[in-house]
Amino acid sequence: MFYKKNETGYKVVREGILLKALVYGEKTLLCEFRIEKGKAIPSHKHPHEQTEYLVSGRLKLIIGNKRFDAEQGDSWCIPGDVEHTGEVLEDSVVVAVFSPVREDYLP
Repeated sequence: MFYKKNETGYKVVREGILLKALVYGEKTLLCEFRIEKGKAIPSHKHPHEQTEYLVSGRLKLIIGNKRFDAEQGDSWCIPGDVEHTGEVLEDSVVVAVFSPVREDYLP
């Protein structure tokens, strides 16, 4: 599967948070989040391991009981079933890999 960059196909996860599935296979899903400054990522957990890279912006993350101030170029990995939340300090673009594939994020 290949993806050619374009501005279509984003869906609203919640107000101010857009998601686009870029490519996926049997075991992984690569997607992009566009998140507006001032939005909160509500506390949640899921069985999927989540590895992310901050393309642009700034985030304050709490993963389990650890705080991480993420800036452009930073990355992190959230194990499955670990509670996590975040605060968006600047408009941000995050690229994320989920394993196994999050069916609810597929186009």
